[in-house]
Amino acid sequence: MAGTRSGKAPLVVVGDALLDRDLAGTADRLAPDAPVPVVTERSCRARPGGAALAARLAADDGRDVTLITGLGDDPASEELRRLLDGRVRIIGLPLTGALAEKTRVLAQDRPVLRLDRGDGRVRAATDTAREAVRSARAVLVSDYGRGAADSLRDVLTERPPVVWDPHPRGGPPVPGTRLVTPARSEAQTFASAAGLDATGPAGNGLQAVAAQATALVRHWGAACVAVTLGARGALLSYGEQPLFVPAPAVHHGDACGAGDRFAATAAGLLADGTLVGEAVEGAVAAATAFVARGGAGAVSDGASPATSFSPAGEKPHDVADAPDPRAVIARTRAAGGTVVAAGGCFDLLHAGHVGLLQAARGIGDCLVVCLNSDASVRRRKGADRPRNPLADRVRVLCALACVDAVAVFEEDTPERLLAELRPDIWVKGGDYSGAELPEAALLGEWGGQVLLLPYLDGRSSTALLAPATEGR
Repeated sequence: MAGTRSGKAPLVVVGDALLDRDLAGTADRLAPDAPVPVVTERSCRARPGGAALAARLAADDGRDVTLITGLGDDPASEELRRLLDGRVRIIGLPLTGALAEKTRVLAQDRPVLRLDRGDGRVRAATDTAREAVRSARAVLVSDYGRGAADSLRDVLTERPPVVWDPHPRGGPPVPGTRLVTPARSEAQTFASAAGLDATGPAGNGLQAVAAQATALVRHWGAACVAVTLGARGALLSYGEQPLFVPAPAVHHGDACGAGDRFAATAAGLLADGTLVGEAVEGAVAAATAFVARGGAGAVSDGASPATSFSPAGEKPHDVADAPDPRAVIARTRAAGGTVVAAGGCFDLLHAGHVGLLQAARGIGDCLVVCLNSDASVRRRKGADRPRNPLADRVRVLCALACVDAVAVFEEDTPERLLAELRPDIWVKGGDYSGAELPEAALLGEWGGQVLLLPYLDGRSSTALLAPATEGR
């Protein structure tokens, strides 16, 4: 495997695969015999978990991926093979027991319970697995504490991986690992278990994380440690002054699998020859976009959402990082919620815009903003508009707590996009009162409704731009 059609370096993933299931439904009452929610099942989907998820995501990035993991003859192992078939080459390691399965029970897209079964652990390495590691161009270790990494520790010491994603129940990364990626709670656990004096000074918590990361770099003999901080981003330490990489946006979606997305992206970029700092930046951006698009729950038998990052391509704050409006709408409808949409150019966001959007979000359970593309704005407003390009307008809108997603349309009006999204409610500003709205008939085709909301007088992008234009 010298390379791939995409030009991206191949990757070998060593670690513990899991079979994950999401049982999704709704809950609107408590059981009569106990104070627990009653979940009415709507769907049940299986997906790769653990090291298998990391391998699947790396393959979806366009890489040739080999997964070295424990698999048996049990039904869960067979299901996982089916999910990875045609995407990932598998080198199986013998298991004692059945493959681990983790089932999340979700109500209104919120986890209420997790059921675990299967206690399989890797018994030993194989010659095929050892040779695959020795000949690998780059190795990612995705350790979930079930023996795969430990069984190959001797050969991994000979061939240190580019990334080691550790687990408290697993062994330490081998010396010489280029990047170790513990989560914040894991870094604290590792530092404490090693007896390291790494509490750091009081403050916002980053000082303590930096102290732990610095201590772990030296303790593990790693080139660097990146502590992932969830929605905040990641902190990268080479053993000296740390680099804080903030997340390009904050999304309150399903974060399940974000750590695997981070590790797979970082490993892939390092395999491609990217510098560590750029790889961590790309991994933060990819994990952020992954959560925005629904996290691991959006990975199914079809192609998973594209969340990779290339330093030579899209930057972390590009339009691609915005939440997927179709996924947001699907989750809202699955939970029995109301979808609200509003539209406009939003060239210069002002108080009138914010008031309208806040009021619109209060009507339903999600708000999707239908946004004119740059070309559409120029046709409507003139050659000197928009003043803010599309990517900036999307980013500003997504930063508002009241906006769940943004959908862009190229036409002069949003009718085609509305027909695709089919919102329950389409919101317009009160300045349209008395005007004939073509969207009203369109919404009526699927039982939707147009609502007018009060608009803050005297606020408009054109009015705000006028003084600056006159002073040119």
